[in-house]
Amino acid sequence: MLEIRDLHVHYHKVAALKGVSLNVPSGGIVTIIGANGAGKSTTLRSISGLVRPSKGEIHFEGERVDHLAPEQIVARGIAHVPEGRRVFPDLSVEENLRIGAFLRSDKEKIETDIEEVFHHFPRLKERRTQWARTLSGGEQQMVAIGRALMSGPKLLLLDEPSMGLSPVMVQELSRVIVAIVETGVPVVLVEQNANLALRLASYAYVLEVGSVAVEGAASELRANDHVRRAYLGA
Repeated sequence: MLEIRDLHVHYHKVAALKGVSLNVPSGGIVTIIGANGAGKSTTLRSISGLVRPSKGEIHFEGERVDHLAPEQIVARGIAHVPEGRRVFPDLSVEENLRIGAFLRSDKEKIETDIEEVFHHFPRLKERRTQWARTLSGGEQQMVAIGRALMSGPKLLLLDEPSMGLSPVMVQELSRVIVAIVETGVPVVLVEQNANLALRLASYAYVLEVGSVAVEGAASELRANDHVRRAYLGA
């Protein structure tokens, strides 16, 4: 579904990505793990058009998309939940969700999808008229994911969804991520919590200083000595 070929990204003269290549199939979860500053978020921002590569190509469903504007990429079916939630604080939960459907015109399906989001996150239904800024961190993360789902994505990019959340909330989000994949929407998951990421994913890439250091089936990487020492606390 998604193919990245030899991706290079620079911030001014600093190289953030140095020849990253990865593939995302049409089902399941692919995770990208690594230390802070390894290039994980930059990879997602490149896919969604928020930063421009200085070299390399990004293909989605056979079409090259690295030259497109972010809204064009959303229209093609890629939704990005950035690190830090970034809800609209002075809008209600439901208004935040409906903003995610801004590019859509299928009104009946939008209403169906609102109810599907509430099915994933019953707490949001209880708080549908509440201002987003009054929600807990975990609830705001639910809103951010729900808003992305309202775009009707074919591919969902999640950047550090568990950051700052309680273990109970992390467990709930993990359940929802798996449920989303079961509806047919594959996920690219960037996570600082490598244990969580490798439990959820079927395939994994380890980024180190802007390059892919290790890749393989998530089950294999859980047993990899370097990954265990560097990221799993073994």
